[in-house]
Amino acid sequence: MGLLAMEKKELRFEFGKNWAAFLSVLNDDRIAVAEASLKRALRVDTLQGKTFIDIGCGSGLFSLAAVRLGANVHSFDYDPHSVACTAELKRRYFPDSERWIVEPGSVLDKKYMEQLGQFDVVYSWGVLHHTGNMWQALANIVPLVGKPDGKLFIAIYNDGGTSTERWRAIKKLYVSSNIAVRWTILITLFTMLQLKAVVRRISRLENPLPVRDFREYKNRRGMSVWHDFVDWIGGYPYETAKPEEIFEFYRNHGFFLDFLQTGGLGCNEFVFAGAQLESRSVAA
Repeated sequence: MGLLAMEKKELRFEFGKNWAAFLSVLNDDRIAVAEASLKRALRVDTLQGKTFIDIGCGSGLFSLAAVRLGANVHSFDYDPHSVACTAELKRRYFPDSERWIVEPGSVLDKKYMEQLGQFDVVYSWGVLHHTGNMWQALANIVPLVGKPDGKLFIAIYNDGGTSTERWRAIKKLYVSSNIAVRWTILITLFTMLQLKAVVRRISRLENPLPVRDFREYKNRRGMSVWHDFVDWIGGYPYETAKPEEIFEFYRNHGFFLDFLQTGGLGCNEFVFAGAQLESRSVAA
């Protein structure tokens, strides 16, 4: 037997299949919320005439939001199902647009990254910590940020210490299990988390039902509570970083922090500005 025959299948969650299900609940309200979240973090009212790259485009929602805000968008993803989701959104909303490119690609592929050029906005929300080589991925996107006033908008899972290690074990169990075990994990954990939330709301003398929480969640980024939960449980490979580690990393690459929103055990959002960045090659 050759080495290829002996190679184990890589443990990796198929994000694109989950996002394909999300497209069934996508509507104009969710798209409008996604647009608003981009404008808030980037401190803009429009992206008219700007170039925007969506690294790990997933469902394609934020690529679509950027196109609607006027940007010329380049979307790529390692997962073929995610590429298909984004292509489907382009087909639905901008079928003949030359302002939106959708293709497969990997942020860890040096040759692919080198031929992309530079962009006014480099966007990668909740993606780079799932590549299996987060710090290399974080370095590989540096040359994509255009000068003199390009923006880098990323979201990276926070390092929660022992909580992070516990969730890493759960995620690894999930992706290595059969469909019955996966559904058992999902239903058990979702029920436990919702019951804890009910108790918390009752203790505050609030309505115990999750209606307001679900509405507020949707209003933050336009995403779905359930599909994001599946993404969270299944999201493996899984790496994390403390906010100061990300800040220090990009400061050493010539960026300064323009926006920060921390998220507990979830994602910390960062927008870095790279004024007067010098041209750089992709880090080896």
